Amino acid sequence: MRFLLRCLGLLMVLALLGAGGAAVVLHHFSQDLPDYGQLAEYEPPIVTRIHAGDGRLLAEYAEQKRVFVPVDAVPQRVKQAFISAEDQEFYQHPGVDFKALLRAVVTNVRNLGSNRRPVGASTITQQVAKNFLLTNEVSIERKIKEAILAFRIEQAYSKDKILELYLNEIFLGQRSYGVAAAALNYFNKSLDELSVEEAAYLAALPKAPNNYHPTRRTEAAVSRRNWVIGRMLEDGHIGYAEAEMASAQPLSTAVRAETEIVTADFFAEEVRRDLERIYGEEELYGGGLSVQTTIDPTLQRHADAALREGLVAYDRRHGWRGAVAQLDPDVVDADWAAALKDVPPPAASGAWQRALVLALSANAATIGLVDGTQGRIPMAELAWARPTLEEQKVGARPNRPGDVLAVGDVVLVEPVSQDSEGKDYEAGTYGLRQIPAVNGGLIALDPHTGRILAMSGGYSYAASVFNRAIQARRQPGSAFKPFVYLAALDNGYTPSSIVLDAPIVFDQGPGQEKWKPANYTSKFYGPTTLRIGLEKSRNLMTVRLAQAIGMEKVADYGQRFGIYDSLPTVLSMSLGAGETTLLRVTTAYAMLVNGGKRVTPSLIDRVQNANGETIYRHDTRECPNCRAQRWEGQLMPRLPDIREQVADPVSAYQIVAMLQGAVQQGTGVRLASLGRPLAGKTGTTNDYRDAWFVGFSPDLAIGVYVGFDDPKTLGKGEAGSRAALPIWKAFAEKAFENEPRTPFRVPPGVRLVKVAHASGQLPRPGEGKVILEAFREGSQPRSTGSRQLLQPVVRQPGVEGSEGETGATVPLAVEPAPIPGQSGIY
Repeated sequence: MRFLLRCLGLLMVLALLGAGGAAVVLHHFSQDLPDYGQLAEYEPPIVTRIHAGDGRLLAEYAEQKRVFVPVDAVPQRVKQAFISAEDQEFYQHPGVDFKALLRAVVTNVRNLGSNRRPVGASTITQQVAKNFLLTNEVSIERKIKEAILAFRIEQAYSKDKILELYLNEIFLGQRSYGVAAAALNYFNKSLDELSVEEAAYLAALPKAPNNYHPTRRTEAAVSRRNWVIGRMLEDGHIGYAEAEMASAQPLSTAVRAETEIVTADFFAEEVRRDLERIYGEEELYGGGLSVQTTIDPTLQRHADAALREGLVAYDRRHGWRGAVAQLDPDVVDADWAAALKDVPPPAASGAWQRALVLALSANAATIGLVDGTQGRIPMAELAWARPTLEEQKVGARPNRPGDVLAVGDVVLVEPVSQDSEGKDYEAGTYGLRQIPAVNGGLIALDPHTGRILAMSGGYSYAASVFNRAIQARRQPGSAFKPFVYLAALDNGYTPSSIVLDAPIVFDQGPGQEKWKPANYTSKFYGPTTLRIGLEKSRNLMTVRLAQAIGMEKVADYGQRFGIYDSLPTVLSMSLGAGETTLLRVTTAYAMLVNGGKRVTPSLIDRVQNANGETIYRHDTRECPNCRAQRWEGQLMPRLPDIREQVADPVSAYQIVAMLQGAVQQGTGVRLASLGRPLAGKTGTTNDYRDAWFVGFSPDLAIGVYVGFDDPKTLGKGEAGSRAALPIWKAFAEKAFENEPRTPFRVPPGVRLVKVAHASGQLPRPGEGKVILEAFREGSQPRSTGSRQLLQPVVRQPGVEGSEGETGATVPLAVEPAPIPGQSGIY
């Protein structure tokens, strides 16, 4: 009895010492444990998706491709598979499974020296503690902390919450975070579509996804999957027959179906930048934002095609710069296909193919393609390839293929089926292609809202992410002139006011050359109406007009319309010498056609967070009457127009009408063949360095810019009407296809009067072309009671008149005299 009492006492002492030691250990390792309370607010990193205006996917941004699924939406079959594989006692243990722990210890002791992988006993709760709160460090300390946290997590959260955290956080290989993403990536299925064997395979992956790769380690993957199926049978989740059938199935994975993605790389990158600037990188790549953008995929496709084709057309006019690469001619006699395959394709080559010149004849070049086949380039497809010279000039026209190509040249080609006359080529015929050295941009937006509907920032996003529609700051040239004329109309001028088109010279100060602006044609046209001055883009008239009204007013209009932040008040700026962007100029033109209302260009309509709550809306107008559940005879809600009025709507319409004339009989006359109401203006800078065309229909504003990234001449004659306008036209033809021919909207206060186009006066019988001119109410020419009015004659110090005398008086503008007996007022 005494011995038993001693033993019992010793055991009690040991138990107390053990409990004390355990308490000390628990106290020690509990000191710096992370706060498990953060799990209650767990928001896993989720993919941010960018959508086009029609709802189609535009881009995805994420560090982890994860799809979060609430536990209630996870099928029972999937839950059971993971519980059977990872933690059979999940719903019974308090966070640590002591039976499994003891079993693992015994198994690992038995396996000592066998090189077998140690067996683990971590519960799902312990894995949640490790994945969310600890590191992957392999140590006793980490395991103790993991166990302590598991106990605490079990006390704070329900089993279903813990399982939800686990199933959405685990990494299952192939960039799959969470079971929903894994189901898509491995089987191209949603969770509720998974079969028993598929759910079992996913449950086999958490320990080591790479060890059970479905194709590289198929045997191990099938074995592990079938082990999970056996555990599901053992736990009573499936029957014997179902288990047998599932185990007999081959491991068949499926490539995830490619989601149709709208191609708009420059646009998507601008959206990404905006989102990162507003919400930060972490929210962009993990916040699960849903972003509705403004882009119209159809217009975007037409914009990309028009810009690419226009730049290629310009490039072909300026000759052949040479082969992509040159291989040793001896390769032609050896394994030329392998050698050609080693030549990397240029980033901007797109769908064009690499080809190696194998032989040359008098009328064709024989080429080999990467796939080992051969073809030919006839002389007709080489005729454009004149050698490029300095300043975009070209040499002599080639007479034979050898004038352009040499054996061993690696070139870009494209299959062609017909020649320039429409005659069919034989199969295997290719055309020689060249990536343009020039670049440009195209932008289209809704003039009433500022929503950007299409944006093409260059020939190839793969070659250069620099967005010429938004980032390139270049001189707009004559594309700025409408705002000079607008300032004049707001200061007493009319479209029929006369301005002298004659030589003028400005003294720029001591030691400076005198500035002698000139017209594009180098001719002088005498007294001319404002309308014709704008239609024909007369430089001298524009300078005189800016001088008359004052450059301060011109600068104010440039800033008011957002073209410039600040514009120096020197007369050269009236000809578009200040640098700006295509987006700014196009937005300014939009404000002309919308009646002088300010619009802010926008890429994004709406942003929703991961919970579906709208956190940004471009249209901030309130409409309480828009929330009716059904129609009960009430009037249609009217949204308020909160746009700022930046210009008089009458003056804005007068500019629209004058720019419509530029399309009908001015520098944009090539657009007249489209046969619809259009207006616009060319822009060309000194030495043909930049070419622009910006214009609009009543409901679409479009801008095009063409130029070299490293500014240099586009070549003689490459004005806006030749380099940029054809691109604008090609896009407009597609954009307006099947669209109604809507006329420009005339605001109140405008009187349309028939006048002679040449003089701006009421027409005499048989005088020539007669147009409807837009006048402000009360300023229109009348049949009686008016007299000729002269604008002030200004003497400017240091300004030479038309006769070259410094300080000479220059008549700046004359109001046309009325013609008795003619009214023509509408």
